[in-house]
Amino acid sequence: MIRPNFLTASDRLELLSCVKRQREDHGVARRANALLLLDDGMSCAQIAKVLFLDDDTVRGWHKQYLAENWDAVAYDGWKGGQSRMTTAQEGNLCAWLEERFCRSTVQIRAYVSSKYNIHYSHSGCIKLLARLGFEYRKPKALPRVADAEKQAAFIAFYESLLNNLPADEAVYFSDAVHPEYQSKPSHGWARKGSNPAIQTTSGRGRVNIHGALNLETFDAPFVEPTTVDGVSSVQLLAKIEARNPEKRIIHVIWDNAPYHKGPDVRAFLSRKKCRIHLIQLPPYCPHLNPIERLWAVMHSHVTHNRHYPTQKHFANAILNFMRDVVPKQWLSFRDQVTDNFRIISHQNARVLK
Repeated sequence: MIRPNFLTASDRLELLSCVKRQREDHGVARRANALLLLDDGMSCAQIAKVLFLDDDTVRGWHKQYLAENWDAVAYDGWKGGQSRMTTAQEGNLCAWLEERFCRSTVQIRAYVSSKYNIHYSHSGCIKLLARLGFEYRKPKALPRVADAEKQAAFIAFYESLLNNLPADEAVYFSDAVHPEYQSKPSHGWARKGSNPAIQTTSGRGRVNIHGALNLETFDAPFVEPTTVDGVSSVQLLAKIEARNPEKRIIHVIWDNAPYHKGPDVRAFLSRKKCRIHLIQLPPYCPHLNPIERLWAVMHSHVTHNRHYPTQKHFANAILNFMRDVVPKQWLSFRDQVTDNFRIISHQNARVLK
């Protein structure tokens, strides 16, 4: 504990005048203010709270005053430092980094050490990289062979379809999802030091959902097959038809999975009174299927940071979301589940090899 009344009379007068001078450097005035409050009997923690500082900073100023007097505390001699690498060396390092994707500073520090005989600490290397314009980030996943022209053609076709859609037609997007019965930790805000945790599960079972989504009405029919295949595809298409008896044509947009083109689906479409019109998405374009965004919403509501004691509880939670939550709360999901499409290409990305 710091005892009060440690300032000399002359130093206290100097610090008071320093605090009251309007043209005094802000940092110097804050140090004088902190020492005056300590001399009055306030604790480091109280001063830190008042001045929006760290209590160790206040404590350090007090130690420096006792050891070297006020002139040492008031002096700020930091002017930055000269880089230990030359401009040419930094340019070569940038070129070297552009050719690879280093996951830690270990590899970078080893390269600088062997190439230039300059040794950086972990924190020093991070500061060097930040100054050179590099940041630590996670690469985005790009579709493997998504064709930009096919994406643009699909988006134009879809917009034309919606703009000219008669009242007796409807558009559904369809896809399958397979939530796995296991705890999925996800980021969230927690008090520092509270160490939030979630119990893990012992099983690895799945719940199969083959579903569809109408963005106009947010109708979301689905089936729960043992396996997602041609049979479940036909079951889903039949359910879509049954829920839209007044529609003359129902456009169903889905991906190029083999079971979407199999004999079961072809037999269903060959019926004389079939009202389903299938539209295939471009290959490797899940971003053009809004139901994928519904699956993301489902995970955030049902699986992330939640533990279910049994697989049955987990499956019931998934099915409850699809049966009850989506129909009742679809207005709150509309901003997240949209057809605001964009073209994804490799043109503006640095593709890692």
